[in-house]
Amino acid sequence: MRTIHKVVSTVSYSAAELERLRSFFSGAEFVHVDHQDTEALVREIADADVAVLEADLDDRVLTGRRLKWVHCNHAGLARSARPEVFERGILLSGSAGRSAEVLAEHAVYFMLNACYHTRELMAAQSAHEWLREPGMYAWRGLYGRTAGIIGMGHTGKCLAERLHAFGMRLYTYSRSATPQLPFIDHEYVMSRGEGPEALYENSDFIILCIAMTDQTRHMLDAAAFAHVKRGAVLVNMGRGQLVDNEALLAALSDGTLSCAGLDVFDPEPLPKDSPLWDCPNVYITPHITPAVPDRNGRCLEIIRENVRRYLHEEPLINQVKPEDRYSGT
Repeated sequence: MRTIHKVVSTVSYSAAELERLRSFFSGAEFVHVDHQDTEALVREIADADVAVLEADLDDRVLTGRRLKWVHCNHAGLARSARPEVFERGILLSGSAGRSAEVLAEHAVYFMLNACYHTRELMAAQSAHEWLREPGMYAWRGLYGRTAGIIGMGHTGKCLAERLHAFGMRLYTYSRSATPQLPFIDHEYVMSRGEGPEALYENSDFIILCIAMTDQTRHMLDAAAFAHVKRGAVLVNMGRGQLVDNEALLAALSDGTLSCAGLDVFDPEPLPKDSPLWDCPNVYITPHITPAVPDRNGRCLEIIRENVRRYLHEEPLINQVKPEDRYSGT
């Protein structure tokens, strides 16, 4: 059984939430420092074996030579999944899943914008125009269409449940099988040597919920878009680096994609001169999703359970594996 001697935390919690976090590490020295206070962080991390971080793991944290476990209190740990973390044998975990339900809603928001041509309808409303054609005859809703979900983690599963309720056919692509979702029509699995090409070819909507790794960077490039069903809609809820920007712009202009809903970009913030801002068939949100009730409480429950698992040498919730490493920025 493992022991914990010292914990350093930089999370931005209320006093009550911080006291609850402290209680999970009973018997250990617990030090809270401001994430921006580099001097204090480097000083305290020097002899810590556990760190609970507000942001990503960075060079300051890696000065701690005794670190055994780092928990980053957010989802999407590409910037923390650095090769040296795994080389040093540091366990890395995060708080993915805390907002899965609203991230799934966010994807549906983009999909419905595409179906209902929100931009055209809002322009018609501003012009006091009674716009009935071509929508009444040419536009189609979600029901009866095919959604391809790439990445079946917390968000992907929540999204699959919601799209199934809309009456959509579901194709999925993920690292491992998801047998707990029997309503999936076609499942493609990396570990079985399967690729996403069939998903691209058959999906009216392609939704990216997959983690950013060395393997998934630019997974949607020109070669991938060549397989995409003409007129498909792309939704990116993962990371901007999953998509090659030049290939995306080409697909939007040549009709490969009829529309895209983008919440993430490469780089971020999206530069003011990016042509994506002015694409008439692109909906943009600035990497922001409405909060779930008591998001910090959900994070704390993940950490509490992970403390138990760490002490008992069990796999952690949201544990990042060596194959998830990302060598980029």
